[in-house]
Amino acid sequence: MRYLRVLGRFWGTALAAELEYRGNFVLAALSSLGGAAGSLFGISLLYQGGYQPGGWRFEEALLVLAAFLMLDGLAFTLLSPNLNRVVEQVQKGTLDFVLLKPLDSQFWLSFRTLSPWGLSDGLIGLALWLYAGNRLQFGAADYLTGLGLLGVAFVMLYSLWFIIGCSSIWFVKVANATEVLRAVLEAGRFPVQAFPAAYRFIFTFVVPVAFLTTVPAEAALGRLTLSNLGLAVLMALGLLLFSRVFWRFALRSYTSASS
Repeated sequence: MRYLRVLGRFWGTALAAELEYRGNFVLAALSSLGGAAGSLFGISLLYQGGYQPGGWRFEEALLVLAAFLMLDGLAFTLLSPNLNRVVEQVQKGTLDFVLLKPLDSQFWLSFRTLSPWGLSDGLIGLALWLYAGNRLQFGAADYLTGLGLLGVAFVMLYSLWFIIGCSSIWFVKVANATEVLRAVLEAGRFPVQAFPAAYRFIFTFVVPVAFLTTVPAEAALGRLTLSNLGLAVLMALGLLLFSRVFWRFALRSYTSASS
């Protein structure tokens, strides 16, 4: 309960500060609409002439795009404004102040603030998810199953992002690494089965793009096997645990700015 109260204060303060510039939300929403329209146009080109990439129908591919937009919105709202600052705090020595606070340092670094401007992507993704689900005649359980797997995907993405941020303790210039991660994740706009076999292997076992967007869509469609479901949950828990252990290990190598 203590951490929930702290989280409420963190986010309440951040929202109050951000909402002083409400025009930014309009600009962010317009940018999100433009990006979503571009993605829809790109997918529609793939389906010209009745072609179905990877055996996915158009409405099914929309589910994958919707999952990507919702995940990208969450990343822009929570991950980017928090975890991208870890590198800056290491460089400037302000990480010392975080470590001295009577709160878990990983919690503080991960949830200290938020940016509501990413919500527009998430809301557009949710609207597209509901639209595609309606076209595919989903029931409530189908929607919720897919969204549940999207929550698992968010845990994976958070863990990967945090691990990269932790590495700044040894390699200060890792800011570009998060941009590389985001660039690779752009492949999540499309079903992983639409890619050649070599890329499918990379997007499944090297960078888990498939588990971030394709698997939630498959879960909603009722195609997800129990083995893949178990693998997704275990991978998310494993990455989360590893991020925790890796952070503790990284702190052993951290040299305080005051030392």
